[in-house]
Amino acid sequence: MKIYRDPAEVEPDFGPSAVTIGKFDGVHLGHRAVMAEVLRVSREHSLAATVVTFDRNPLAVLAPDRCPPSLVSLDQKLELLAGTGMDATLVLHFDEELAALSPEDFVTGVLVDALHAHLVLVGSDFRFGRANAGDVDMLRALGERHGFRVILVDDQRAGTGERVSSTRIRALLVAGDIEGASAMLGHLPTLRGEVVPGARRGRELGFPTANFAPDAEGLIPADGVYAGWLFDAGVRHPAAISVGNNPTFEGVPQRQVEAHVIGETIDLYGHVIEVSFVKRIRDNVAFAGIPALIAQMRADVAEVAALLAETP
Repeated sequence: MKIYRDPAEVEPDFGPSAVTIGKFDGVHLGHRAVMAEVLRVSREHSLAATVVTFDRNPLAVLAPDRCPPSLVSLDQKLELLAGTGMDATLVLHFDEELAALSPEDFVTGVLVDALHAHLVLVGSDFRFGRANAGDVDMLRALGERHGFRVILVDDQRAGTGERVSSTRIRALLVAGDIEGASAMLGHLPTLRGEVVPGARRGRELGFPTANFAPDAEGLIPADGVYAGWLFDAGVRHPAAISVGNNPTFEGVPQRQVEAHVIGETIDLYGHVIEVSFVKRIRDNVAFAGIPALIAQMRADVAEVAALLAETP
């Protein structure tokens, strides 16, 4: 997938294209349904299947106090988009200048002049341009003027009938419902980050852990102990993952994420790794002493190993 960081980077002979526009946080099942339709119509009409997205949530600029945490980092989002089979993604730097563009200037500068759009696929609640003044009706009118057609894509719903949305997935992760979030995402929630030295308590207790740096990419789920997978250099390892402040010990920084690789010892310091969450197995609790903690950790590892042995 080609990645452009500015409309000026797009080759003059790019396109014609079928384009969809959005934040695409998490690249969830709803987003994937849009991508699938873009791919279908692009192949049918010999167009370049193209995504337009942003380098941050627009609320980070427009209303920082209301901006939610992102489900994935920009790099994670681009990798997920590439996995859908799209031909190109244009990443727009969202700042005050972009926010101030009128709907028509946005359309002409991005869709017409840069991407030579023939088809534009959006949801019914799509808004664009300064103060969100543009809607689907305006987009259609601008399409008639500039030579592209607008196609509406229906919302996707989970098996429960709920509308699939990044907001709902965020709420599920905050509640620790990994299975519910995964069902809406269409993939496992994943953190990425560098392994940094910790207090080495896990090693002393017989369960060495890889500790994430505080700036890990991805949304950290609720505190607790999880079954999951650790990926290092493309190799997958079963892991028991702890999120929280380890209430048995005093002075532990809040919201630590640490993963114990089951069945082997690996030196991961300085590595950039990923952990994918499969299931939350328990809350964090304070134990009366070290022996009780070790006994629970043994039980956790055994439970995680058995669960993952049944997981593809």
